[in-house]
Amino acid sequence: MKTITTTTDLAAFCESAKGQPYVTVDTEFLRERTYYSKLCLVQLALPGTDDSNAVLVDPLADGLSLEPLLDLFRDTSIIKVFHAARQDLEIFYVDHGVIPDPMFDTQVAAMVCGFGEQAGYETLVKRIAKQGVDKSSRFTDWTRRPLSDAQKTYALADVTHLRQIYEYLAAQLEKSGRHRWVEEEIKLLTNPETYITRPPEAWKRIKTRSTAPRFLAIVRELATFREIYAQERNIPRSRVYKDDALVELASTKPQSFEDLGRSRLLLREARKGEIADGILAAVKRGVDCPKENLPEVDLSHEKMQVNPALADLLRVLLKAKTESSGVASKLIAPAADLDAIAAGLRDVPALTGWRREVFGEDALRLCEGRIALAAKGKNVEVIEI
Repeated sequence: MKTITTTTDLAAFCESAKGQPYVTVDTEFLRERTYYSKLCLVQLALPGTDDSNAVLVDPLADGLSLEPLLDLFRDTSIIKVFHAARQDLEIFYVDHGVIPDPMFDTQVAAMVCGFGEQAGYETLVKRIAKQGVDKSSRFTDWTRRPLSDAQKTYALADVTHLRQIYEYLAAQLEKSGRHRWVEEEIKLLTNPETYITRPPEAWKRIKTRSTAPRFLAIVRELATFREIYAQERNIPRSRVYKDDALVELASTKPQSFEDLGRSRLLLREARKGEIADGILAAVKRGVDCPKENLPEVDLSHEKMQVNPALADLLRVLLKAKTESSGVASKLIAPAADLDAIAAGLRDVPALTGWRREVFGEDALRLCEGRIALAAKGKNVEVIEI
């Protein structure tokens, strides 16, 4: 197996990809000790049945530039095939401002093609390629050099089997006419907004029991400071302070280092120095925040008057549609969408695009009393009223 360590060799491989219908792509990275993922390896394979046209690219090699690969990603005549692409795409967008175009995600396609809720790569290799995958190297340290033969074999398998999986799923989509469904999902993956983290919005990910505006203002300021601090130093946000400590600080509103010393959940390193200064300043900003700038929480879903009987019927309908279409239920409509529809809301994803075709139209007709559900053996049928 070939490992590329020079820009010249990478350019040669990317040149050989021109004229090919697709290239399969995967990455190995490390994120446990950093805020941003550290790219450690890129795996590439061109169409074929052996390993002769599959390579490993070592981005940690001295002097190697990924620019030839980025040019390949920009080449709209070649489909870039990934499995569960989100983290891979995030790396290339954050590091280089590039999102492969066009791209295909076999995990999304598999969920549309009847492979269920958990369309993992190993499952698809077994069911489509009829092969096994050795996962013993999954959690190894990909920053260490030289890579072992076991690591290389493991990494290469992530793109060689992917060729057969892609070709099979693409053929299935062609037969079923569901290409557009997958394309709608991939638009979310290729939208740069998916990979942009704005510190002032970080508080929205924090789970809190209180929705008091002043309390949330302190949460917002603490989350903003933590995000900026972690980004600037490229460390995990949990190394600054964890979510439970953040919520505790928003509740206790410390005003001094002595107050910080009484925290039950704050890391020792955060009770002094820059982090401690940042915490105290953030708490003060939250406490002093003018009323007109206090955060507002969307409580519309909490106040929804959900019709529980209708919500249960919608779940039965979704199960029937999942079985008849072969599309994973969580891809069609999560539980929150079903509750929203049962509460009378109509601006929900399950009622738009391809989801409306598969489920949404009948969901609305069920809500309006124009159809009913009946059991026939082990199946559920839609009955016109």
